[in-house]
Amino acid sequence: MKVQQFVLFTFRFMTQRSRVCCAAAGFITLVLFAVPAANAQLAGFASEATKLLKKSILKDAEQALKLEPITVTASPAERSGGSIHDFYSEGDYWWPDTENPGGPYVQRDGMTNPANFTAHRRAMIRFSQIIGTLASAYCLTGREIYARHALRHLRAWFTDPETLMNPSLQFAQAIEGRFTGRGIGIIDTIHLMEVARGIEIFAGSSLFTNELNALTGWFRRYLQWLTTHPYGEEEKNAKNNHGTCWVMQVACFARLTKNEAVLQMCRDRFTTVLMPGQMATDGSFPLELKRTKPYGYSLFNLDAMVMCGLLLSDQSHDLWRFKLLDGRNLERAVKFIYPYIKDKNSWPYAKDVMYWNDWPVAQPALIFAAIRFQNARWFSTWKSLEHHPQHEEVIRNLPVRHPILWFDLIPRSDSN
Repeated sequence: MKVQQFVLFTFRFMTQRSRVCCAAAGFITLVLFAVPAANAQLAGFASEATKLLKKSILKDAEQALKLEPITVTASPAERSGGSIHDFYSEGDYWWPDTENPGGPYVQRDGMTNPANFTAHRRAMIRFSQIIGTLASAYCLTGREIYARHALRHLRAWFTDPETLMNPSLQFAQAIEGRFTGRGIGIIDTIHLMEVARGIEIFAGSSLFTNELNALTGWFRRYLQWLTTHPYGEEEKNAKNNHGTCWVMQVACFARLTKNEAVLQMCRDRFTTVLMPGQMATDGSFPLELKRTKPYGYSLFNLDAMVMCGLLLSDQSHDLWRFKLLDGRNLERAVKFIYPYIKDKNSWPYAKDVMYWNDWPVAQPALIFAAIRFQNARWFSTWKSLEHHPQHEEVIRNLPVRHPILWFDLIPRSDSN
């Protein structure tokens, strides 16, 4: 498609959408007029991805309109040390001690205990899927029916005193006989990222005019907890994907609440701690490669790293292009893992002890990096992968499931 034809297409597409829609068309048109040669391919990837996903998004949205809110209060946790409003989960890899029945649980790294309490996590993932789907459909159509139904779920989780979740994670990833909660449990709320992004998108709806302060207020309080509570400090200082995910979700919630000081703190941490501390010179993540599921964890950490770059970049800061003195950067990380996404059988490390056959899927890192770095091979591979994974473990480790929500946050040129 010629540049002129594409601009005309995007203009027509925009006229059929809400003026607050987040999908790629609006920013692509501006980019093409500014630097048409360099960014026509970028525009094409975003547009083609949107076209590819549109039918399934609208189908899923029709189903989402039928779903009632379910929050943490629907599933009281008997072993929780908190109230009915406190999110509770249990450490995935902790099991009863066969040599000491009734005693403290023992760890079996990489082996998920199916008997652990997961109802709150499943409810949050369901919530994230509903809001992500409705926000995506709203992007595509501008129909207020999606905003109206999303608001019901958002109120239930964040403002209704009968059903809301407290803005803290003091009882997450508990271990029977050892801990009532741990900082490591903060990773469970990565599934609130597309909820936060959905609120940003729905902010343009008149239905949200009187709701935004209360909804963003919940995230302001949670952000305060994440950045001041000892559990938050513990998770921030984690050396592996947990430290990455702390920065990722803190950055996401800081964007929603317009907390520039926290965003800058996250940028500093990304460039001085995450990148030099986790990435090897070849672009791999050695701490993830040491785990019992090195392939899945490498994909997961790459997704989180790329999301950090996406969330923390703006017209003044381009973390996509940030490079350490030895050349380590996000592009190198994607280049390292890409051959093993395209052909998993070429993976030279140990196979994951669980879920080996369920990865990869349409990793968000691949589509976002393809758009940012204008890489046709990465985009082609992303198109060929599974876009609707059903396995619960895969979904749990894939908090970004609606890529069109994020396209307009990708920098518009390589001028920085």
